[in-house]
Amino acid sequence: MYFKIKIFCDNLSSQFNVISKNRKNTLENIANYITLKQKENKPIHLVYICTHNSRRSQFGQIWSRVAADYYQIKNINTYSGGTETTSFNMNAIHSLHRLGFEINPKNDSLNTIYEVYYDSVKTPINCFSKLYNHLANPNNNFAAIMTCSDAEENCPFIPEADIRLLTTYSDPKEFDYTSLQDIKYDERCKEIALETFYVFSLIK
Repeated sequence: MYFKIKIFCDNLSSQFNVISKNRKNTLENIANYITLKQKENKPIHLVYICTHNSRRSQFGQIWSRVAADYYQIKNINTYSGGTETTSFNMNAIHSLHRLGFEINPKNDSLNTIYEVYYDSVKTPINCFSKLYNHLANPNNNFAAIMTCSDAEENCPFIPEADIRLLTTYSDPKEFDYTSLQDIKYDERCKEIALETFYVFSLIK
């Protein structure tokens, strides 16, 4: 794992006390799902869903992959999707870059596919905006993790999901083109990282 990211991850594990009790109860549902799948000795598929699949759901996909490696939890596969296709937002990309990720475009289009590296030897994470039922995502036996209220309202039912979990986050998009833009994107990125690490810290 890249040194800068490793230091950031090490610090996260000492900050779980800032997560409220109610929020921890919500997050523990994800840990319970993972633990159940481990007992069944089955691959574990986590799909993070947000309306545009451009910010919060991308953070969820990336941080769950990093957390699984950090805590050495096997058979974790992470994905993201939305109810609309847009693009991986550049402000979100810049926030990840500030934390030490290497992010390279694979193509040149309005909806660019990016390779996200957090380790010099691990396979990069492919990130791009897509519908939650895109062919790149599993079509059954997965946890649908809703990261925004819009996706919650627009997706009352996710076909073939084992479980549907609501973990909403405020949208940093509200601060685009303002003096608080980078601060708010970094806050949201770190919040999702912290809560995701809490989830994986519970898994034995």
